[in-house]
Amino acid sequence: MNRITYKTCNYTLLAASLLAITPCTLAAQVPPGTALAVQQELVRNNGSEPASLDPHKVESDVEFNLISDMFDGLVGVNIDGTIEPHLAASWENKDNTVWTFHLRPGITWSDGTAITAQDFVFSWQRLVDPKTTSPYASYPGNMHIVNAADIAQGKKPPESLGVKAINDTTLEVTLTQPTAAFLAMLAHPSLVPVDKVLINRFGDKWSRPEHFVSSGAYKLSEWVVNERIVALRNPRYWDDKKTIINKVTYLPLSSETADVNRYRAGEIDITSTVPVNQFAQLKKTLGTEVNVSPQLATYYYQFNTTKAPFNDPRVRRALNMALDKDIIAEKVMGQGQRAAWVISQPEIGGTKLHGPDYANWPREKRLTEAKKLLAEAGFGQDHPLSFSLLYNTMETHQRIAIAASSMWKKNLGVEVKLQNQEWKTMLDAMHTGSFDVVRYAWIADYDDAATFLNNFRTNDSENTSKYSNAAYDEALANAARAAEVKTRGQYYQQAEDILAQDVPAIPVYHYVRTHLVKPWIGGFTPDSLGYYFTKDLYIKKH
Repeated sequence: MNRITYKTCNYTLLAASLLAITPCTLAAQVPPGTALAVQQELVRNNGSEPASLDPHKVESDVEFNLISDMFDGLVGVNIDGTIEPHLAASWENKDNTVWTFHLRPGITWSDGTAITAQDFVFSWQRLVDPKTTSPYASYPGNMHIVNAADIAQGKKPPESLGVKAINDTTLEVTLTQPTAAFLAMLAHPSLVPVDKVLINRFGDKWSRPEHFVSSGAYKLSEWVVNERIVALRNPRYWDDKKTIINKVTYLPLSSETADVNRYRAGEIDITSTVPVNQFAQLKKTLGTEVNVSPQLATYYYQFNTTKAPFNDPRVRRALNMALDKDIIAEKVMGQGQRAAWVISQPEIGGTKLHGPDYANWPREKRLTEAKKLLAEAGFGQDHPLSFSLLYNTMETHQRIAIAASSMWKKNLGVEVKLQNQEWKTMLDAMHTGSFDVVRYAWIADYDDAATFLNNFRTNDSENTSKYSNAAYDEALANAARAAEVKTRGQYYQQAEDILAQDVPAIPVYHYVRTHLVKPWIGGFTPDSLGYYFTKDLYIKKH
């Protein structure tokens, strides 16, 4: 994969003193001598209709792709993992627990009004407020911001959050303990500021095009539900002079076939993905237009652990053991995906994690143990296990679900009913517990195993399996306190070992990110989380 050379700023995540910061941005970097197209307008397929454009109401890449183009946070993360200043020009910390951020002079919303430290205070309080019902309400608590966890659980008022505006341009964030990934976590889309005036005036309708203001490189121009979202370059963005694309159209095509057909017809510049059943042929015919990149993401099947029979870990573990993951990764997918036996990643944040012993057993031994576990739980030939498997509408999810259900039927005699829903409907089903087993995936929010493992902590806002295990919670708490990467990795391994026995979710495979990209698109370099940003792109003359 071609990589653009970016200027980078090197910061340690657990700096002990003042950080020396030099101006540096990740933006469109055009090689000298490159001829640019006169019309800098991009069309990218986003895969689904977004649930919302409110940063506090969303939880997936479908929405984060849009929010990351239209909003900015205090910091950003470079392609090499280093941290760079965005809305914050500089910062310092005391004992890695009291962080002071100095906003860039003159930063404004897209309507020209000033962005202030008070906007961050309001936004973060709104994020953790239980009344907001944000899927990411637990995120500031996982960063160990003072009182964040208690506020999200309704135990303390939002005003007690450990974030305050010293003045209009100075923000102070206080942590209960040092957090190794704190700066990287700050780059998450849930922590961008939102406009208090707009929200108070228009409520949930504030994110409509006629009301919307943004802080990022683009501003919302048009939103035709289930057809397109259009964003235009924001001339008031602090780094606008380095932005090249003037207009970006996002399509909500969930049909991978339609995605490819419209790409071939010249209607799309970058697809959402590459269909598995066309991958080999497209590689042959389109060559370098097929872009494959590593991604810190895991595909899994999540159980409703409050609902019989999935309140029994023996049933969950049996289904995990009986799934032929190598076949799914290598044959059903076949784009470079790897079979998964850990929820997080085998290598992440400087740590190496391994799956359970049974992952290395011969297949027949695993199947024998799986049948034994199901029999102990009361299921067998005379009383087969049956359940519904829910997935969001997309050809690849359907192919995987058919393969998985066939394996469970063949290996254990399990009866699986397949059920598909549109993306937003499926998310609602997850959060209301209206499912038996649901297809989900997690893309890392930052380069650390906690981004995956926190989703199964007791009372975490993303814990839609409703799993709870005190020993698991303790392992994660110990990991968060650990100053050394090696020690942190040992606690993460403890957590993964517990998940391998309790199996609130079955890890199926670890992702790669695939796209079709027109040869005239420059600057396309997805990061390790799988994201790319329109402001980093440009269109070459063609």
